[in-house]
Parts: sequence; C-alpha cells; structure tokens
Amino acid sequence: MEKSHRPWSMGLFVVYREITKIHLSEKKTNLSVDFTNQLDIIEERKEGEVAIMLIQFNFKNFKSFREEATLDLSAAKMTEFSDRVVAIGSEKILPVAAIYGANASGKSNIYNAFEYMSDYVVNSFKYGDEEEKFEEFRPTPFLFDSISANAESGFEVYFIFPGDKSERTYNYGFCINKEGVTEEWLNSKAKTARKYSTVFYRGTSDEELDLSGFPKNSRDNIRVALEKQVLIISLGAKLKISKCKAIRDWFVANEFADFGNPFTNFFMSHRLPKDFVESKDVQQKVVEYFASFDEHIKDFKIEKIPSDGEVKEDTYKINALHKMIDSDRMAEIPLGMESAGTLKMFALYPELQEVLEKGSVFFIDELNARLHPLLVRNFLLTFLNPEINTNHAQLVFTTHDTWQLSNQLLRRDEIWFVEKDKRGVSALYSLADFVDEDGYHIRKDESYEKNYLLGKYGAIPNLKSIDVFRED
Repeated sequence: MEKSHRPWSMGLFVVYREITKIHLSEKKTNLSVDFTNQLDIIEERKEGEVAIMLIQFNFKNFKSFREEATLDLSAAKMTEFSDRVVAIGSEKILPVAAIYGANASGKSNIYNAFEYMSDYVVNSFKYGDEEEKFEEFRPTPFLFDSISANAESGFEVYFIFPGDKSERTYNYGFCINKEGVTEEWLNSKAKTARKYSTVFYRGTSDEELDLSGFPKNSRDNIRVALEKQVLIISLGAKLKISKCKAIRDWFVANEFADFGNPFTNFFMSHRLPKDFVESKDVQQKVVEYFASFDEHIKDFKIEKIPSDGEVKEDTYKINALHKMIDSDRMAEIPLGMESAGTLKMFALYPELQEVLEKGSVFFIDELNARLHPLLVRNFLLTFLNPEINTNHAQLVFTTHDTWQLSNQLLRRDEIWFVEKDKRGVSALYSLADFVDEDGYHIRKDESYEKNYLLGKYGAIPNLKSIDVFRED
C-alpha cells in the first residue's frame, strides 16, 4: 500500500497521520485478568468459514465527517504490548480501537458509517431499480455546505483472511450518491507484492465496468443483473461467487451495539443467547459469565407462557435465581428487574460469543454506559488476551470512560480521538500520530487520562458556565 501524509489543523496543534492506504479518490488500481477464564464460549469455527481481520476503515462525506476519515487498525512501530499484535502475511493488526471525544463531536458517526457500509453490502441486492426502497438507504452527507450536501459519500475497508494460505490483502469500497452507486472496487495484493491488482472496478458507465478478476460466466451474470443501486459484492454473493460471498459474509458476521439508543438497549436485553431456553449447559455458561462480575445470580428458571392464539412465536418467562440469606432456598426475580448493568451484560453475551467464535468485528457505541469502569476493563481484556481471543476478533468502541485511557491497558495506536471544529466538521486522529504544540509525539510513559482531561490532546468539550439560571 502506498504511503501518504496528511495534516489536520487542530487549533494550536497539528496532527500528522501516516497512512498506508490508497485514498478513496484512487479506486482504480492499475497498480502493478479476564472474565471468561472459567467459561468456554469459544467454539471451533466450522470448516469453510474463514474470518477476516479489519486493517483499515475509510469514509468520507458522511454526516459530520466532510473530509475523508481513517480508522487504522494496523499496528504502528512501537514496543508496548507487542504480544497482542496479530501478524498475518505482511500485516500487523490490532485487536482493539477505543474512540474518545466530546458529546456531539461525531464519535457515533464513525459507528454509523461502518454500520451503513455493512448494511448496504448485505442488503443492496434487494433494491434493484426500486427508488422507494433505495430512498431509505441513501447515506446522509455533510449538510452544512451546498457542495458536500449534493456530493457522493465513500466507504472503504482494507482486510485480510487469517486462514488464507496466500495471505493476500484486499481493498474493497464504494461511492454512492442520491441516485445510486457511482463507483465500486475490489483490489488485492499478494504478500510479497508492492502494488494492488484489480479484481473488479465499476464506474458510472458501462464502459467503466472491469470484471476481469471473475470467471467468464460470473461476468456475464453480473452484467445482466447489475442495477445502479446494487453493489457487485451484494449481487455476486447471491450469485454464489466465492470472493463476493466471503466478503459479504464477513459484513454479516460483524456485530453492532448502540447503547446510546434506548430502543437498542431494550431489544438487545430481550435477545437470548443461542440455545438458552433448551440447554441447561448454556444457562450455566451464562451464570459463570455473570459470576465474573456478579456472583449473586446462581441459576435461571424458564417457563413457557401459554399462547393466546395471536402470538405465533413462543414466549418465555425468565427468572434469575438468587440464594436467600436465611436458608438454602432460592429467591426468584424476573430478569427484567435486574440492574441496568446486569441487563446490558446479558445483552452483550450473544454478540460477544459470536464475534469470538467467528473472529469478526464488534463495534459498540457508548460501551461505558451503565457499566463500572472495572467491568469495562474486563470486557476489553477479553479481546486483548490472545489466549482467549484465539480467532482474532476485534473490538471498536466509543466511550467517555477516561479510566481506560491508560498506558497499562492500551497502546497509543489503539487510542483515537474525534474533534469537531467551529464549522461542524469532525476529524478523527490517533494518539500515536498526535504531535503537540512543541512538535513532539506522545511518549508511552505519559499519563494519558490526565493529559486528555487537561486538553493536551484536544477532543474535549469547550465548556462555559451555565448562566441561564443566574438571577439578574
């Protein structure tokens, strides 16, 4: 991947980002102490299921991000916590990225951008030429200038298949506007190669459709069925083209949890782990999972609610069993009456289980909401421990929990900040790349939390006294 340097002005500071990537404007590449130690929730991946590790995510002109933003999970050249870095082929990849910033800075928009890309890859084959359906899935551009409001949005990932013997690195992305897909590309690079080669490229006209990386029958099928609202990856997966299906399946496997959304909180807390009702073993695993942070829940009692004829799906009453203090009997408490933190951890269990099994990406907005900092740390350690995270699952999360901003927990390249300027434009940058007003990079022995709260790294609220209630 070609290297580029890009400066961002940050008030008194300048942040320089060294990026090993192809910009979104260069798509056509004619380039030559954990809480699962008692709990076995990781199963062997099924034969044929190959995980993908995210190396980099780029996006542009999406909500508060007008310019191109990069979330880079490739490891920088630094010595701290080198044992957690995953080396595959020529790539060195991190398992975690923590994103900090003030309220309304745009942190959640990074989550939204990756979720949008995933949803569109998975579902675009449904839209065809139906404008009504497509309208619901048009991206939201930066709306505070007339040019951006009418321009295309772009989304791009770099990734690698850990189980792929060829150890090729892939680059996939697309641009989309109000009318449909304007560009889409898939490039690949061999382990020993310096440049990417084109698997396929698609522009706005039929003359700009290069499907040379596909077999002839697949090329013919795509040409016949492709619509302007439909992604080639999405269509190709339905046509059972292996490369397309593998990429689509990875986007399907990724998990999202927006704990800033009360509706998400409600629905996730009502999602049961796989086989929870049928299997006493699964129930016991959940009890052991809870025991890592709360030993009061000893078991579960599950009762099927008789159907009234109107509800087609089976419904169940689930009680948590707590040991009574004056006898050996158990007190029954409806699961919904447990604390908000317990319900959140219950909601996280199925997603955590799946990403650890599949080796996919878990993107969480506001991980710290209703959770004690020590519990958040335990959750992070699950991904940071290579003995537990054997399938190389990755965690990307936004948070206000500065307690995790520690050189005893996170590498500098695992810490990210979002800052919004006076124009309403958000910028994303890494602590590893940050240069202070004296021109120095941040040292690994600094107090990250203290310096961040003092405003040394930017990305904090610009506070003023609340005078509205002051009496004249």
